[in-house]
Amino acid sequence: MITGVAVREELARLHPAEAAPRLLGARLRAFGPAGEVMLRLTEVEAYAGAEDPGSHGHRGQTPRNATMFGEAARLYVYFNYGMHMCCNVVVGESGASAGVLLRGAEVTGGVELARLRRESFRGPAASRVPDLALARGPGNLGRALGADLADNGQDLATSHPRGTSEHGFELALLDAAEHRRLADDIRSSLRTGVSGAGGLDPFHWRYWLEGAGGVSPYRAHPSVRAARDA
Repeated sequence: MITGVAVREELARLHPAEAAPRLLGARLRAFGPAGEVMLRLTEVEAYAGAEDPGSHGHRGQTPRNATMFGEAARLYVYFNYGMHMCCNVVVGESGASAGVLLRGAEVTGGVELARLRRESFRGPAASRVPDLALARGPGNLGRALGADLADNGQDLATSHPRGTSEHGFELALLDAAEHRRLADDIRSSLRTGVSGAGGLDPFHWRYWLEGAGGVSPYRAHPSVRAARDA
């Protein structure tokens, strides 16, 4: 696994459409006083800033998206639909406003804590959700991590000892050889729910691991369905 400053160096050199599949199989650890949750990333989407009409950075920097314009390997968190915390990894050079949305993952550690967080939002019915679906979808992934807006800008490339009482996140990438072994399982499509031109060609920038847990089916935005049916 690749950890620490090497994570930032790796992600900084990549275009988001290269960084997104590179993040598949990576381990994301969230830790703090409540405990620890470990995810294996299985579904992601790339967003490329000014060149990408689907990106939060398309129209320039704002207080909300400022983290995207910073250094790679920072966590960009935004609040969506008035209920979900969505987590992104900043990639590319500083100023590029490029990022990768974390859409789905397998919970490989801290399953009980991830389920408790799901139940606190959805109620007792969440107790029936399979373990492999606890972090399926961006909102559920953010909830499994316990992420909130205060985590926006957290450094993912700083190593932390196991069992620390501090609050934070740590990202570990598969090394090149490990990642090559996943190549036959990586799939891509248009991005889920993105409207307008950003949801059409050439933005086949959603990537997932075929057969893995935590992956959602593709859903086209209504405007994209209309354009394709026209």
